[in-house]
Amino acid sequence: MDRLLSMRVFERVVDEGGFAAAARAMDMSSPVVTRLVADLEDHLGTRLLQRTTRRLALTDAGQTYLQRVRNILQDIDEADAVASSHTTELAGLLRLHAPPVLASYVLAPLLAEFRRQHPKIQIEIEVEAAKEPPIEDYDITLLGTDDSFDGDVVARKVIESDAILVASPAYLKRRGQPRCPEELAQHECLRLKWLGGRSGTWRMWRPEQIDKVVEVDVQPVLLANHTDTLLRATLDGAGITSVSVNLVAAHLTRGELVRVLPPWITGRLALYAALPSRKYIPERTRVFLDYLVAETQRQTSTAMQACTACG
Repeated sequence: MDRLLSMRVFERVVDEGGFAAAARAMDMSSPVVTRLVADLEDHLGTRLLQRTTRRLALTDAGQTYLQRVRNILQDIDEADAVASSHTTELAGLLRLHAPPVLASYVLAPLLAEFRRQHPKIQIEIEVEAAKEPPIEDYDITLLGTDDSFDGDVVARKVIESDAILVASPAYLKRRGQPRCPEELAQHECLRLKWLGGRSGTWRMWRPEQIDKVVEVDVQPVLLANHTDTLLRATLDGAGITSVSVNLVAAHLTRGELVRVLPPWITGRLALYAALPSRKYIPERTRVFLDYLVAETQRQTSTAMQACTACG
């Protein structure tokens, strides 16, 4: 048995969600893929996958084995790349995980230029709003948090930014600008739905007076767990929403949105890049992480300037 090939096949079966899909991805026949996984299970003396007519699931032993296999195969790929190349050229697969809003507004705008600089690095992105993302399965997992984040993970802070209130010019023409936070209670407010959070209260403060927090009770006319939905509704004049400066800088600059109640903010948000381990980080991961931090911080600076100019 080619154990290395069996390990690669097992990993691909899990990633593709089935034997037939893995066979297509690896340009192999389904019987060969099935036999290699079965041989691996025979060698280990345990079942790695539970097979039914409807789905494929990892056993407990399979879950543990998969985590080790990913690290082993990554080590081997890195060793092969170093041994076979006499240049500093970077290559290989970079696996990223991000919730939808970060995939759209943080990752997507970076990809074209990064790929131009490193054409031999392949990028695979899993977009999923997971409550507990599988950090150990990806090279980099993006986490969007508030300033109270204290996760027990290996992570690098990418940026911090303010959450501000915005509305469309059409809405403000129709309803007028609130002159103080308390007047938000008379406005049509669009809120992001937080699990376990208080959807009817906005906590606000001035940047120079962070110890003087004002809590405003509002009755949202729209609750959604999807930032893009709230942003689209805000652009269409549905009401006032709270959003990160980074996401709306272009809309502010073009006049499609107007900042409401400057300089009040509704929170401090942070973006972290979580890593599966501190012990071993492939060079392609380091390069992308450095690029992510530099470009995102540059864009944040531009966003703050636009916000100041338009606020």
